[in-house]
Amino acid sequence: MGRDDVEAGAGAVGGVGDGERLARAALTRIADPGDEIVGTWLRDRDPREVVAELRAGGPLPGAGEQRTAGYRIRAGAAPDPAADLAAVEALGGRFVCPGDTDWPAQLDDLGAGRPYGLWVRGRPKLRMWALRSVAVVGARACTDYGAHMAARLGAGLAEAGWVVVSGAAYGVDGAAHRGALSAAGGTVAVLACGADVPYPRGHADLISRIAERGLIVGELPPGSHPTRSRFVLRNRVIAALTRGTVVVEAQHRSGSLITARRARELGRLTMGVPGPCTSGLSAGVHELLRNEAALVTDAAEVVEMVGRIGGDLAPERQGPVLARDLLEAGAVRVLEALPARGGAGVEQLARAAATGTDDTLGRLYELQALGFVERDGDRWQLTRFPRNRPVPQGE
Repeated sequence: MGRDDVEAGAGAVGGVGDGERLARAALTRIADPGDEIVGTWLRDRDPREVVAELRAGGPLPGAGEQRTAGYRIRAGAAPDPAADLAAVEALGGRFVCPGDTDWPAQLDDLGAGRPYGLWVRGRPKLRMWALRSVAVVGARACTDYGAHMAARLGAGLAEAGWVVVSGAAYGVDGAAHRGALSAAGGTVAVLACGADVPYPRGHADLISRIAERGLIVGELPPGSHPTRSRFVLRNRVIAALTRGTVVVEAQHRSGSLITARRARELGRLTMGVPGPCTSGLSAGVHELLRNEAALVTDAAEVVEMVGRIGGDLAPERQGPVLARDLLEAGAVRVLEALPARGGAGVEQLARAAATGTDDTLGRLYELQALGFVERDGDRWQLTRFPRNRPVPQGE
């Protein structure tokens, strides 16, 4: 593939020209995602020039002989980038580049590790969705609790108008996507493979639903399959793309923790959902919470963290209002003066409550009317049913 090949090809997607788009598409075949050597060249040089030099295999700044040879081999074996663009277009997708109107500018925070471009499937605008998005990530082999919390967060965020971003993996990722879809909300799957490759295979139906109703995003060209290192590199995109990252269940050695820590390095918010202290799957989250993350338990608390300052506050948490809470201070003193068992006379209760006998008697009649106490001759005692019953709505 020479410079002439790069100059020809597919139409622009609202930004860069055809030649640059083809060159960047070619780079997704030649260099690994996040290759900072190539990324550094792209800061100051035309992508078409970079592709031509990689193909030529000459001495390249920052690249050793072995790496230079690898670039040359990949460039020589790479298919026509126009074919890759046509393949993703046939799926209703596109290749979004830096400089396009749909490019999420927050990915530029990755510096030299910024993607050369993103292969995208789905109708929504990636840039607009990313502006109001939250990552929900966690263990693949999660517990029922983890799956429940991830689905609950996904649905709650979607109902609040936020886009849920995850990696389409088994466990927490899949539950978060399904939760968002169940609430008819937006969700984005960032894959460590080609946007046309359903991985994991067991999530083929889920990935198809996301492509129809949301977005599938990946750095790798059509037909590319995932490797262990590509999952780690994919995580940096999830961290940079979103306003914040929530971790639901993660062991100490977990890709989800890598995502959260990368998010923190990029100035994004990091959050964690606590779990049982005896669960190894929550150990990594608890360590994250101890050191750098905010504790969240539901979507409202997540939105409070990532939303407008002072404008997206979670509701104040408090227990139910009890009938006793509505008593005046004087009545409470008399009520507390009554013994737990047996009864007491008015004078005894007045001394214990540090008030007059007339006031004490008045309070006792008030408490009797409300059902807290009952009279037995000259003595007063607590009623048998619980005094701290919740107050019915409207009482």
